[in-house]
Amino acid sequence: MNKTKLLLERFFEENSLVASDINSFNHFVDIGIQKVIDENKELEPPILPANIDDLKIRLDKVWLTKPEVIEADGSKREILPIEARLRKLTYAAPIMLSISAHINGVQRESFTTQIASMPVMLKSKKCFLHGLNRDELIDKGEDPDDPGGYFIINGTEKVLISVEDLMPNNFLVEQEAVSGNFIGKIFSEHGAFKIPHTITKKKDGIFYISFTRVKEVPLVVLLKALGLIKDEDIVKAISTDEQFDEVLVNLYEFVNIKTKEDAIDYVSKKVNITQPKIVRMERTREMLDRYLLPHIGITEDFQIEKAYNLCKVLKKYIYVAQGKLPKDDKDHYKNKKLKLSGELLMDLFRANLRILIGDMLYNFQRIVKRGKMPSIRVIIREKLLTSRIYSSMATGSWVGGRKGISQRLSRINFLDMLSHLQRVVSPLSSSQENFQARELHPTHLGRLCPAETPEGTNIGLRKNLSLLSQISQDGNEEELVTQLTALGLKGVKNE
Repeated sequence: MNKTKLLLERFFEENSLVASDINSFNHFVDIGIQKVIDENKELEPPILPANIDDLKIRLDKVWLTKPEVIEADGSKREILPIEARLRKLTYAAPIMLSISAHINGVQRESFTTQIASMPVMLKSKKCFLHGLNRDELIDKGEDPDDPGGYFIINGTEKVLISVEDLMPNNFLVEQEAVSGNFIGKIFSEHGAFKIPHTITKKKDGIFYISFTRVKEVPLVVLLKALGLIKDEDIVKAISTDEQFDEVLVNLYEFVNIKTKEDAIDYVSKKVNITQPKIVRMERTREMLDRYLLPHIGITEDFQIEKAYNLCKVLKKYIYVAQGKLPKDDKDHYKNKKLKLSGELLMDLFRANLRILIGDMLYNFQRIVKRGKMPSIRVIIREKLLTSRIYSSMATGSWVGGRKGISQRLSRINFLDMLSHLQRVVSPLSSSQENFQARELHPTHLGRLCPAETPEGTNIGLRKNLSLLSQISQDGNEEELVTQLTALGLKGVKNE
């Protein structure tokens, strides 16, 4: 018994109940925020001053400093969470960014500036309470048992509620209850893009794929447009072990499409772009690169990889339709993903950075039209990004039209606070029935509490993590691919 008590005490000394959320915020600060900047690395103003042929504004390195406050006299100093609570301030740290301007390929201007203030999670790496022992926490005016994992906005403690979502880049095959038809779905996610792709089979035996503005294009034609021209290659890419009659029917139907150009032309007519053939085909190529499975890549080099991926997806679809593989259960927790504070802030920062960049380019144009060459330092309004981030965190209205993501931390008692810090919400509407989504699933065991959920309209949609459950962070895919290659995995381009 003593050993059990010792182990439990040791566990709670070394681990926080909200460790997953704190790790998620640390990951956002270390990697996520730089990733968002890298997505928007080079800006090209649409209007250039006279005598300049080429101008690029480069966003380079970004980092967070420690939380600080600007006093009424303009002086800056460090701030502790207790002071932010008492003085109704926001516990936030400046986001610093190094920017350079390149004129005709030569670097002219390079400086570091503050682009915004980001609220800092208590007990995270950037917080002054990080790594302090009980006595030091008491000295700083904190409750030594407080787990952290929340933010202080205008003196109010705010917690970001984890959002449960379907796993992106994961192909699921389901059967429609009414018609009995099989539908394959994949949500392809790349940066700000999250594009649903749907694969269906019509009564004529043809497989169709839909994504963005491309509605129901025959899958075989799309494979040919991506570079898998030969019927033999398509059959082999789907399966080297057996031939499927369903695939042969599709190949026979489109046997007269013999080149990549023919296939792209067919797709472009289907998308109904009413333009000259050259423009139409160019736009279709761009659509295939940017919006078809963008998580694989968004340049032309990845087309053949996308084609092979679609073949594997089709193979699974056929197997499920034939009953050789079970249908997917979207309520199974392996098909779910939890968006924690770090990822939610990444979405917020990404959406608002676009607005800041748009504002910078607008200010640049305005000054150029007056006949002057503006300094890049002048065109950045750091209050714009800060106010938008603060507003979302204060009201809970998030990008994508979601409401209630940021909530006031409930402090009725200690257990109620822990429960609120570990809440998980489903994006499904509480006014709809969604019976299956509300039910307790066997895979919730040890991950989500089977009892703690509200009664009434939100039952089963608002859940809580089990007290000791921890959420793993996204791993590095490149490391995994390197390990698999060492074990003998062959890439499409190496064959």
